[in-house]
Amino acid sequence: MSMLIDLEHVTKLYGNVIGLNDVSLQLSSGVYGLLGPIGSGKTTLINLIMGQLRPSIGQVRIMGSNPSWSGAYLRRIGLCPATDVYLPNISGLDWVTNQICLYGIHRREAQRLAEQALALVKMETACRNPMGTYSLGMRQRCKLAQAIAHEPDLLILDEPFNGLDPVGRIEMTQFLRGWVKQGRSLIMASHILHEIEAVECSFLLLTGGRLLASGTLSEVRSLLREIPNQVRIRSPQYRLLASRLMGLDEVADLRVERELQQLLVSTDSPAQLARTVAKCVAEENIQVTEMRSEDDTLQSLFSLLMQLHRGER
Repeated sequence: MSMLIDLEHVTKLYGNVIGLNDVSLQLSSGVYGLLGPIGSGKTTLINLIMGQLRPSIGQVRIMGSNPSWSGAYLRRIGLCPATDVYLPNISGLDWVTNQICLYGIHRREAQRLAEQALALVKMETACRNPMGTYSLGMRQRCKLAQAIAHEPDLLILDEPFNGLDPVGRIEMTQFLRGWVKQGRSLIMASHILHEIEAVECSFLLLTGGRLLASGTLSEVRSLLREIPNQVRIRSPQYRLLASRLMGLDEVADLRVERELQQLLVSTDSPAQLARTVAKCVAEENIQVTEMRSEDDTLQSLFSLLMQLHRGER
């Protein structure tokens, strides 16, 4: 596979603020989810790829070119940015057509491509109306249309689900899966884990401008296999439950929170812990009102990775 993106020790500074911090990354053709909390550096990385920003330190090469020196590779990339588009007096068709013309495509051909792309995103009936009449979701569809109309090799989407209703989210997911099945490359940035999972991407996990981990979800979770999961168990009989769990192999640590009538259990074997608690419920008639993992959220995943990065685990 050809190399799409090659970053060597790239740092981007905004004055005294670090937007990206010493990131080295090599990506071949494929499907990638750029995942991180808001402000983690995802948009900065995308702007470096597109040549809209230059690195303060390090080197960026995209499809073999330095984006600061050559924009020829841009014809092979489609970008759907996170920023909203609001041109109230221009139709969606005209806006998409004008965007395609920027690639040097003749206007008549650009309009044909625009109509085709707008139909793909289900905007064919509204595309001749002024964009001032569009909802946020409709404007999001127009942004996607201009990104795919020139049939790029690589599609880059920055928070593509913003503004979409549930039906629109399903349709966006189906479209992206179809794009991937055609053998095309995709980079999708999001701060929501299940959006990335739905498209079955490999993960690039960013926070604080640093690349913490990369790989499939199972590969990323395997990095955390030796880290105890935090499980919160709430029960009116929390003292009795604590006495039953103390000293078990699957319990690495146990903390009692009396005011909340709950236990915080660290475990290397959450499945075994669940079976043990279920046994206590059945045999000891212990009532459990809540049991959930503190590590199921995206933020907790990043917190664990940051602790690994700092050597705290």
